[in-house]
Amino acid sequence: MVQQLVQGGMAVPGGGLVIGRRRGREFRHDVPVERGRGVAAVAGEFGAELARALRASLLPAGQGVYGLRGPSDLTWYAFATAYAWDRWVGRAATTRNSTSEALTLVTRSMLWDIPGRPGETVLHRALRSWAFVVPGAEAREIPAQDRLVLAWVAKASRPLIDLYDPAVARGVLEALSLKRDGGPAAPDTVSRKRRILVNALYHAIEQGELGSNPLDRIRWRVPKQASAVDPRVVVNPQQAGDLLAALSYVGGFKRARGRRLVGLFAGMYYAGLRPEEAVAVTLADCTLPVSGWGRLVLHRTRPQAGKRWTDSGEMHDDRGLKSRPPGEVRIVPLPPYLVAIWRGSVRMFGTAPDGRLFFTERGAILGYTTLHRAWKDARALALPPELAATPLGKRPYDLRHSALSTWLAAGADPAEVAQRAGNSVEVLLTRYAKCLYDRQSINNQRIENLLSAYDAPSGADQ
Repeated sequence: MVQQLVQGGMAVPGGGLVIGRRRGREFRHDVPVERGRGVAAVAGEFGAELARALRASLLPAGQGVYGLRGPSDLTWYAFATAYAWDRWVGRAATTRNSTSEALTLVTRSMLWDIPGRPGETVLHRALRSWAFVVPGAEAREIPAQDRLVLAWVAKASRPLIDLYDPAVARGVLEALSLKRDGGPAAPDTVSRKRRILVNALYHAIEQGELGSNPLDRIRWRVPKQASAVDPRVVVNPQQAGDLLAALSYVGGFKRARGRRLVGLFAGMYYAGLRPEEAVAVTLADCTLPVSGWGRLVLHRTRPQAGKRWTDSGEMHDDRGLKSRPPGEVRIVPLPPYLVAIWRGSVRMFGTAPDGRLFFTERGAILGYTTLHRAWKDARALALPPELAATPLGKRPYDLRHSALSTWLAAGADPAEVAQRAGNSVEVLLTRYAKCLYDRQSINNQRIENLLSAYDAPSGADQ
């Protein structure tokens, strides 16, 4: 079939093969097909054969494969760097970072084995640090070694159309499913990277570089991921209180490393805040009465992404609410216990220059490393060894899981809980409707008491 296709193709200046239109009709070999199938049908049916033909040298030396846009020798690396640029403007810093991560993995699996290949660590660093960042590597001062690595990558990159080869496409997907150390990546991470690759391929289709999605013919499943939060991580109110109390003892008294964070972690537990929401809370956004419930008007997040990915060059991006249109707000009621903690935090530490309630000694935004380190120390102080060895409250984010589970266990309306948490009701009930620690024992006892009541002799016939 390939030989027939090669022999039946149209000649173009300089040699090669073209598949396209003649007099308003589209041709595949010498068979006319209906308009509307176009390049997509041609590429979808013959892309793999063409790629294999190139590698098997079935085309005469010096010839290439041509499409409607001209020579189709675009390499994956050239396409990926252009795609990263197109996806940069207006995107969240975390999205830019994730895109770079996925493109790096695909690029590493789309390289010919030619002389001069750098070590994997050096190759990964050059791609992650420079290749898929705007402005591009050619416009920046980069280390000489990394510049040489990128020059090698440009020469070693396979053509984009090689993805029509099932073996190549499958190899790319397998690369997305592994961590750098060779172990399996988390299912949600694999799904995210695959989505990025699929979006990139559809972009190539829009640009006329591909006729169809090469992955459509690959039978490859993303590893299954748990839709619900692990119930073992959810703490009950007593344990949450113990953890917050232990946090106040973390670090020296003068620096107050742990005490500065009590209010932030309390906000994650009692108000269900995400970490990027908690670090952005300002006093002006809060109503903190002396008694009773307070209120937080949430409208801003400061997710940590890295200086390379933010427009400002700061570690933290400045965004609106997650998955919400710009300018949208969320009203979060604050229980009296949390109001008292936040009022005490303001009395003790004041606010940052921009009004934030929680900040470092120098007024900077709190980083995730600081939060995780302090939380790890608090767990060691608060939990007995047998519980500290379990996943119970292992990450700060588990406080949010626990908060939503607590509200549902209290019988709160799921629609109201979802609104406070910034989730849909569907996500809430599938991911967060978890039993609190030891809640199952309480419910088991209630069921046992009810059954026991019916087992007792009635005495009616005595």
